[in-house]
Amino acid sequence: MKFPKDFYAHLGKINYTEIKGGLKRDTFLEIWVVHVEERVFARSWNKSERSWFTAFLYEGVGELKYGSNILKVRGEKVSGDDLVHQKIDQAYMKRYGVGENLYYAQGISQPQYHDYTLEFFIE
Repeated sequence: MKFPKDFYAHLGKINYTEIKGGLKRDTFLEIWVVHVEERVFARSWNKSERSWFTAFLYEGVGELKYGSNILKVRGEKVSGDDLVHQKIDQAYMKRYGVGENLYYAQGISQPQYHDYTLEFFIE
């Protein structure tokens, strides 16, 4: 199932999408989310042991929120050697690689972040 068209519009206009990993969290966290050819991805900036990213790894499900809309999603880790990472890197730089975001966009587009990438699917 594809994401709603207004979700892609949100990704093109609004810097942050809210995320809640797993079923036990009460609050959403704002993160950068990108899309490549109608596929939706996010990377963990902090790479921490207890995060939205690890909650998705352990539980496989969570939610993405944009505006007042909440989407139930499944998250799957993208293999570190998947060629789609080049396109994800480019998507991060194109969307966020300006002004005060440039430092973070350059960082999250580095190969060490490939292993901290999830692809989302509508549940």
